[in-house]
Amino acid sequence: MNIESALKEAMAVDGTLGVALVDYESGMTLGTLGGGTELDLEIAAAGNTEVVRAKARTLAMLAIDDTIEDILITLGTQYHLIRPLSSSRGSLFLYLALDRSRSNLALARHALKRIEGVLEV
Repeated sequence: MNIESALKEAMAVDGTLGVALVDYESGMTLGTLGGGTELDLEIAAAGNTEVVRAKARTLAMLAIDDTIEDILITLGTQYHLIRPLSSSRGSLFLYLALDRSRSNLALARHALKRIEGVLEV
């Protein structure tokens, strides 16, 4: 599945406000869909790049030899889900912003895992 198809599939998850594929080494997006005036995906991508980098540094300092499956940030009205892709795909992560009142977090996590499995970059 190419990037455009993957982003469209992620947007189909109930309650999705926006989705991005991001390179956390550079902070640049490889693709975005959704967002708009309520969510600037370029700013979100850059900010979440710092979150992923900080967590990776923390794991290294703790000598935890494991990988991050996903990172969840809960707000009063939104969920922000960050899923780093397997290291064989470089330094990429999928970012999904959800409306908390219209989404199911477990289904969203499952959908991102499935999308990751078929995404070809």
